Amino acid sequence: MTDDDLWRMHHEIESMPYGPGQIAALEQLLRRADAGDDRHLAFAARVTGTTAYVYGGEPAKSFVTFSWCLAEYDKDPQPYHQRYTHQLLWFFKYMVNAMVKFPELPLDRTYAVLDDMERRYRDSGHSLQAVYKHRYLVAAHLGDDEAAEQWYRKWMTTPRDALSDCAGCDPTTQVAHLVRHGRHEEAVALAEPVLAGRLTCSEQPQGILTALLTPYRETGRGDAARDAHREAYRRVRGNLADLWDIADQVEFCTVTGNEARALELVERHLDWLDRAPTPAAAMHFAAAASAALRQMPAELTVHRRASGERPAADVPAGVLADELAGTATALAERFDARNGTTHQSGLIARKLAAGPVGEHLPLSASLRRPAVPAPRTGSEAPVASAQPVTVPADAGADELLALAEECWRTNRRDGLVAALRAYDERFGDADLPATTRAWRLELRAGELSQDDDGVPVAIEVNREALAAWREVPDPLRAQVVAGRLGVLLSMVDESADEGLALARESADYLTGHGGPRDRAAGWDRLALAHVHRERWAEALDALDRAEADADADAWLAGRVALHRTHVLEQLERAEEFRDAAARSRRLAGELGDAEMLTGACLAYARATDDPADAVAACEEALSVAPAGAHLPLRVTRGRALMAADRAGEAVEDLAEAVTLCVEQGLEGDALLRWELAEAYRVAGRLAEAAEVAEEAVLGLDRAGAQAEADRCRHLLSGIYAGLGETDLALAVLDTLAENLDGPDNLPHRAQVLEESGGLLYDADRDALAAQRFAAAATAWRLAGYQVDELRARRRELLALHWSGDLPAAVAAIERVDEALAALPAGADEPPVVTYERAMAADAVARVLIGEDRLTAALDRVDGVPERLRSIEAFGEAAQVEVLTGELLLRDGRPEQAEGLLGPVLGGLPTGSRPATQAAWLLARALDEQGREAEAAKVRADHGIEEG
Repeated sequence: MTDDDLWRMHHEIESMPYGPGQIAALEQLLRRADAGDDRHLAFAARVTGTTAYVYGGEPAKSFVTFSWCLAEYDKDPQPYHQRYTHQLLWFFKYMVNAMVKFPELPLDRTYAVLDDMERRYRDSGHSLQAVYKHRYLVAAHLGDDEAAEQWYRKWMTTPRDALSDCAGCDPTTQVAHLVRHGRHEEAVALAEPVLAGRLTCSEQPQGILTALLTPYRETGRGDAARDAHREAYRRVRGNLADLWDIADQVEFCTVTGNEARALELVERHLDWLDRAPTPAAAMHFAAAASAALRQMPAELTVHRRASGERPAADVPAGVLADELAGTATALAERFDARNGTTHQSGLIARKLAAGPVGEHLPLSASLRRPAVPAPRTGSEAPVASAQPVTVPADAGADELLALAEECWRTNRRDGLVAALRAYDERFGDADLPATTRAWRLELRAGELSQDDDGVPVAIEVNREALAAWREVPDPLRAQVVAGRLGVLLSMVDESADEGLALARESADYLTGHGGPRDRAAGWDRLALAHVHRERWAEALDALDRAEADADADAWLAGRVALHRTHVLEQLERAEEFRDAAARSRRLAGELGDAEMLTGACLAYARATDDPADAVAACEEALSVAPAGAHLPLRVTRGRALMAADRAGEAVEDLAEAVTLCVEQGLEGDALLRWELAEAYRVAGRLAEAAEVAEEAVLGLDRAGAQAEADRCRHLLSGIYAGLGETDLALAVLDTLAENLDGPDNLPHRAQVLEESGGLLYDADRDALAAQRFAAAATAWRLAGYQVDELRARRRELLALHWSGDLPAAVAAIERVDEALAALPAGADEPPVVTYERAMAADAVARVLIGEDRLTAALDRVDGVPERLRSIEAFGEAAQVEVLTGELLLRDGRPEQAEGLLGPVLGGLPTGSRPATQAAWLLARALDEQGREAEAAKVRADHGIEEG
């Protein structure tokens, strides 16, 4: 590469975001600069490198680059050194800040750097304000309160100058000093005018907001504390250099009672300990993380990513807490050994003991209240009946069983349990008829849970009841129980055939020997057996048979209607599904049964095409639903609200759904967070959307749901872009591009690369944008998407053009032409092909102008406006005509330019950028024809200044 190429590379590196990518590019430049003889470039690259290392999370490397530059500056002064004097003096602050954070560096070396800093500041006529501040910082690190107070006063009373820290960073250190002395109100008062001003430093406002977390909390400013946490963490979460500040965020979550959020932050940043920017940052994060983990059940596992020879693993929280406490304590001891004090050990001991203080302060955008794990009892609490069941004190055995059976039929489980308990207390040891004993065995099944764990027990109980009725004998009751047993057996793969046979035999027998209710119930049970085997058509046939007699019992009719609704949904018979759901909802409402109404309303919400109707159905159910149904109802209503363009309301439901999911220990909270993030995004609450999407990605990654995690990453990149956090958006897109490296994912990889290029292009980082567009074009070509390849090549060309690299832009014309040639020719080409051909011609013409190849440029755009108008791309057609007018003027043809630009200007909106450009060119064309008065009028009409 030539020296010009290397300087261009240096300029691009300066515009890159801090982090591993910039550092890797910088170190490549340093190797090339050192291999050449451009001493200025070698010096400038190391100046850039010092800042890159400090803010990129590798401050130890900045010691080398700074020392090299300072030695060069002192021993062999060069004219170009003077432009870097201010930066070198500023870098002394970086050195002092970093040196105290490495226990292996003796304090004498730090003091020597401070002395050299003071000498150079004096010699150059600068204030010593920044020197005194850094002497204060060293004293505070040592725990030397007397010296710290002395240097603090000198810092505060010395005038600021150009080498003082910014208007946000100085107050941040002042706030930390006041907090250390418990002066929280003063800290808040000091920060208020700072936050009200404009902060442009890369460390602000996140630095001062982090420092304010404790004073806000201590002074009862809960909302301000929550907002400070969210804003500060959002800004530091992607920066390794800010690991210490992230530790402060973790500790804040712990002391405010947000254990779940603290755990999420720990898990998200845990692997950063393996590459911590400084031992001090590692010490503080390890201590904060340990304290956070101690708030969780010791057996809870935390995912730790692989590092070096250590494999990825799920580590028990208690074990990890102990390990991290050991890490923090050992580092504190190293610092104290270097410092000759016990200050750091005391500080870390206090951090390790941190726990919730005062009232809970909700912080999470996904958990709207503290998630309290529900007790596991093995079955849900019974749904309260509309009319409590009274068990008569003088009821006989058969009367109690009849009452229990009636309660079972009408879905009053509390009455069923109460009646059977009374039976067992009064007649459990009595010598009763075989019929009564069989009946009691049959009703025993109604007491049992039929979840996955309860099915085997329920099967055995029904087998016993079936045998008892056969022994009585009572064929009718035996067939009723056989049908129930058949449903249970069909739930288990190994016994499914037996179950279907029993249910079929039962339905057939009851059809010939039972009354209307028996017949309907028999066919309903057969339908359920088919449902468990996903034999939807057979289930619907059975339900049709059941429906014929179901009116004999309103409760049975309601159940049959609900079962029919679910089967029609599975068969994707939309109109019938909707009608059935409406009928089921009506019948359930008439019965007043909460459980049945909840199921019917949920089905109706899924069936209806009107989101408002779905919301209303969910609201009806929520007013009566048992606790266990609140999660699906919240999810369904949240989705309906999203469909109704009511994202702000959907947020509340989806956030509650996440909380319920966490409370119940269910899987799927990561998927719900993904939906919640989208709701926040649509509602315009981007900061919260980013926070929740990050949580979702973390959870999906941990669950091994790669495809879903990547789709959520795509959402997250768009949210970051909306927040103006281009670097974070690019980092997510880069991760996506790496993940989508398989041949089946080529179109998605191409899309991601092109989006990345678009972000860089919009940020005026054109050279990097061109690289992404080129990679996208290659991926589109390999995937066989020819039009998309052309679009990406066109965008690559324009990015190179605007980067100022004309030779590279000219070389890219050939790649555009190759993509054009690959498109199929034909008179009836799709509009998108016409559009891309035309815009490629426009882009190539703009590059050719840079080479003064005006005729070639005119040839490229010849006929392009007409083709664009043929597909109604009128704005783009006018854009190309304005470019053509400019080309004609450059080619010395003002008359032709006037003839083209006049009509174009008349068709453009007055005041628009294209109209102003066209007017300026038209006025120039008139000037070149000697028609100055007409030119002046055009300028006046369009607000263009003379000259």
